[in-house]
Amino acid sequence: MKDLLLITPPFTQLNTPYPATSYIKGFLNTKDISSFQSDLGIEVILSLFAKNTFQKLFDMAFKADAIVSENCQRIYALRQDYLKTLDAVILFLQGNNETLARQLCTDNFLPQASRFQQLDDLEWAFGNMGMQDKAKHLATLYLEDLSDFIVECIDPNFGFSRYAERLGRSANSFDELYGHLNEEPTFIDGLTLDLLSEQLKHIQPKLVCFSVPFPGNLYSAFRCAQFIKANHPSVKIAMGGGFPNTELRSLTDVRVFEFFDFISLDDGELPLELVHQYVMNGDGELKRTFILEDNQVVYKNSSLRSDYKQQDVGTPDYSDLLLDTYISVIEIANPMHSLWSDGRWNKLTMAHGCYWGKCTFCDISLDYIKIYEPVAASLLVDRVETLIEQTGESGFHFVDEAAPPSLMKAFALEVLNRDLTITWWTNIRFEKNFTQDLCYLLKASGCIAVSGGLEVASDRLLKLIDKGVTVEQVAQVTRNFTEANIMVHSYLMYGYPTQTVQETIDSLEMVRQLFELGIIQSGFWHQFALTAHSPVGLHPEEYGVIPDLKSISFANNDIDFKDKTGVDHSKFSFGLKKSLFNFMHGIGFDMTLQEWFDFKIPSTTIAPDYLYNCLQQDLLLNIKTSAKIVWLGLQPEAKERIKKKKGITWEQLELCFHTTTDIYSATVDKEKGEWLIANLEKMKPQNKPITFGQLKSDFEMQFNDFELFWYSKQIVGLREHGLLVL
Repeated sequence: MKDLLLITPPFTQLNTPYPATSYIKGFLNTKDISSFQSDLGIEVILSLFAKNTFQKLFDMAFKADAIVSENCQRIYALRQDYLKTLDAVILFLQGNNETLARQLCTDNFLPQASRFQQLDDLEWAFGNMGMQDKAKHLATLYLEDLSDFIVECIDPNFGFSRYAERLGRSANSFDELYGHLNEEPTFIDGLTLDLLSEQLKHIQPKLVCFSVPFPGNLYSAFRCAQFIKANHPSVKIAMGGGFPNTELRSLTDVRVFEFFDFISLDDGELPLELVHQYVMNGDGELKRTFILEDNQVVYKNSSLRSDYKQQDVGTPDYSDLLLDTYISVIEIANPMHSLWSDGRWNKLTMAHGCYWGKCTFCDISLDYIKIYEPVAASLLVDRVETLIEQTGESGFHFVDEAAPPSLMKAFALEVLNRDLTITWWTNIRFEKNFTQDLCYLLKASGCIAVSGGLEVASDRLLKLIDKGVTVEQVAQVTRNFTEANIMVHSYLMYGYPTQTVQETIDSLEMVRQLFELGIIQSGFWHQFALTAHSPVGLHPEEYGVIPDLKSISFANNDIDFKDKTGVDHSKFSFGLKKSLFNFMHGIGFDMTLQEWFDFKIPSTTIAPDYLYNCLQQDLLLNIKTSAKIVWLGLQPEAKERIKKKKGITWEQLELCFHTTTDIYSATVDKEKGEWLIANLEKMKPQNKPITFGQLKSDFEMQFNDFELFWYSKQIVGLREHGLLVL
């Protein structure tokens, strides 16, 4: 028996739990409030993609005469092959049946429907994969075929990472969703409610809390709440998470409270603590919470207590979740999407909010972005170590809006200081502080990938967006990451207000050059969406936008609009995405931009070597005296040498540095060599950082011409083998 049951409703990710309930459970632990958490998404998927369940689905589809398309007719004809292999494939994707990979990679083991038609092209584009990855990819296609059967023959609302998403998108009125909730539950609803019923009997909670991050979780949350109200009327129900935080801020429809008793906004720790007290005591103060009072929706925010600081919210707690049951899938069409869906990642946050907080398309008026509060690097690594011990996993996805470079640097140094071996990735801004040396440090600490918004690759529009970067700067930063062997994914945008056709084509040319130079490896185009809480949404007249405003009683975020330029940006979608698909595979660079479109476009005004020339600029040699000097390598082996020239004899040291891939040697005067060896030891991440100014002063106490020594070929060589200036 627990006070609270925390639920993520179907569906989010297959390979790892969405972290919201783990964050909340970690906080509740600090308050000695008992809780149990459940990811209904993975539990429903495993219940659905099972031999016994699919036998029922095949029978249902046949009896309903729902098998119409040639593709689904083929799947039904091969149903015995699917039933024979399904449980084994799921076990393999859970990492429990690795030897099956050899069978999965043979031509006639898995039944194949339409998803496999793309296989030859993808293998040609990506080259040969390892056997395990290839098997995962084939198993992914197999599951997608079965998903297509479900969508066509059983439930059109199904999706692996969403359910009935359309009902939650820009649902200004509750009418349509309410209507669906008054219909009979679907087959997938039945699986969900059976699992929920078992949990309610086992946990016997006083309060059930649904975390709803996305529109694709909303319908299931309401369906579950409806079940609880009908079968456990004494249990109170709350909703929080990303969807209500952004979409339900203007809620007035009383019918919503037929399902929920509390809907809280923004940071959930203190509001949920107060809701818990309210439920336990029958009354009390609330913070940022909607309730129904006298048949009116009332927003309660009477508590004067401040939200908890990030240092006080506790470490996320993944206990209760079925971590060994998540399934890894591989979508090889996009490297970042593959990273997102393959492997189980512990989720953490380096900082609350965004340190930049200015982008005009972003919901910067909301607290989750507006209020910036970093976590101390030492505490962050404490949480990393705790999660490794709890989950047995050392992979981390930092889910920041944009991780701050200074904190990433401090985090990396702390990881190296504790001699941890972890793998991590995060979202960033492509800002100038990501120097080549900082990127090498991040790589040494385990960073494997970053994603960031280039958005519209046009300096005029980047300035209008208030992105704080230029295309040239993005190219230099992505080059730094790539040279450090950190994968770079770029979010790309088209259709920003006032964007011209010429700017769209020029933006595509910039993207082409970025991929041709090999300085980004992954990307994704999306069309600009106007949101209610962004600067463009709050002040549309300043951006040449005519919004189509509607009466709001339920959800309010995405807003339909017209751009005063009159450009139909949607017609560029297919050509932009097709070209990007090819660029990611290293092909199509010699094609004209016109060849990606089936309508006339203007020629680009961007020179074909524009970004190449941007990367030829000399790096600035000026180093701030406060810059930290860090040595990532091993201590060298030193051999004394006697050098004679024109009758003059002097002693030298030959320093031999072993790296993981090669050996580097440098010969220096003996005294300077001894000084260098002593200071390399002090520069290790495990020691108190030495600044460039301190290093210079220490050198000049014994020798002259520090600059001559620092820029000598010996030190330049060390800079290429782990001597970093940060």
